Amino acid sequence: MSHRIPGVTLPEHGPGDLPETLDEAAHRCLVAGFDGTTTVPDTLKRLIDRGLGGVILFTRNIRDADQVRELTGTLRELRPDLLVAIDNEGGGIGHLVGAGAPEVPGSWALGVTDDPALTAACADSLAGHLATLGITVSYAPVADVQHRPENPIVRTRSFGADPDLVARHLRAWIAATEGRGVASCAKHFPGHGGTVTDSHHETAADPRPYHRLDLAPFRAAIAAGVPMLMSAHVVFPALDPDRPATLSPRILGDLLRGELGFDGVLVSDALEMKAIADRYGEAAGARIALAAGADQVIVAVPHLETTLACRDAVLDALRSGELARERVEEAAARVRRLARRYATPPEAVAPWDAGAGLEAARRAVRSRGVVLPPVPGAYVADLFPPPHPALNWGGEDLLTEVRALDPTATGTALTDEPDPAAVGELLRAAAGRPLVVAVCDAGLYPWQKRVRAALLAARPDAVRVSTGLPEDTGLCSFGRGRVNLRAVAEVLAGSAP
Repeated sequence: MSHRIPGVTLPEHGPGDLPETLDEAAHRCLVAGFDGTTTVPDTLKRLIDRGLGGVILFTRNIRDADQVRELTGTLRELRPDLLVAIDNEGGGIGHLVGAGAPEVPGSWALGVTDDPALTAACADSLAGHLATLGITVSYAPVADVQHRPENPIVRTRSFGADPDLVARHLRAWIAATEGRGVASCAKHFPGHGGTVTDSHHETAADPRPYHRLDLAPFRAAIAAGVPMLMSAHVVFPALDPDRPATLSPRILGDLLRGELGFDGVLVSDALEMKAIADRYGEAAGARIALAAGADQVIVAVPHLETTLACRDAVLDALRSGELARERVEEAAARVRRLARRYATPPEAVAPWDAGAGLEAARRAVRSRGVVLPPVPGAYVADLFPPPHPALNWGGEDLLTEVRALDPTATGTALTDEPDPAAVGELLRAAAGRPLVVAVCDAGLYPWQKRVRAALLAARPDAVRVSTGLPEDTGLCSFGRGRVNLRAVAEVLAGSAP
């Protein structure tokens, strides 16, 4: 089964003295990212031939719906039981805009609305769309509880700060996704919402004692039959003071498999995230995660040399006995079982409710502390952070949505602090117009607070808008998905239904 592939910069490890069945099992435990929209790299073909468990698609792989269908079809021609996955949370995070993804608000807005049937309708639309594209694994929903206001990464990706509310909406999301024949994946076990650090950038920790950890949503997801869970690169001193959850036998084995009774596929978050890569390295991370109890590890970067290095570390650990063969065989068996159930997309996909997302976004909008009249002809100053490097986001801005409804509106969108002269120019441009000042998670980005304060000092009549977690008074969208911004724009333009 093994031969050298032109263009591979790292040596291609063959099975060597490993049985081919064990070599295939080791490959089942890998999920690979790659470059390309229509062609499959030869190195990836080789990995698929040897049993690669799955691929993960990103915006870099998406051009339009027909192209995605062609790509997923090509991948399945290489091996029909290959799992094709994508992050598909909705809201401002998604990779399928170019492929016509349904527009739904992020999870926090769904939690604010607190209508599980509406959450199910939004999840159903996302899953139905995936099924039409030949993608049958969705790394969603987020089961994290937004516990700390300083948390930089969960925030509006969570359904809320109440574990019971989060559990309620997880059940609705999982059931709707399952109904489409798509595998859902609750993440990030055992919770990322109690941290003040983004594990994409450095090691994160949740210092709370065991009885205060947010396990209830994960228990609910398991009870609802979720087929996959994703681990968090977070250290929980109450459970394991030394290793992040992804690498911890105590957390993945004793807690998840033992106490919680989960027997589905446990997949790691991406190994190139700094919490793993900087301390352990991706290759060692793959080996340790599988030994700890993970069934699959994600190598999301498109550089297949990194995937090969992870694969080779696993094969070498099997040869040396550092990684038990029984552990890899157990993991591969779970992946095969998942593939039998989900790898083949349905032949026909029923329509979904295309209006559910906008309805949810409209119902989530809140006016905190003030009654806001329409402000036609407004000047909109939309302040928000630049896109997170690991989370796709289309850069939607409130001004665009307002202008679509009110062509007389004008304004600016800022992703960094302007100099004082620019603030003065902004105020001059807004003279004689209603001023709208929108921020997104200004508590995390002090420049937004400074700019807002300068604007409000000169224009105390300005309408305040929050597009992240709610702050102070004003109009709140609870997210920056396009439908979130459209729902706020309807209020500002006086066109809300």
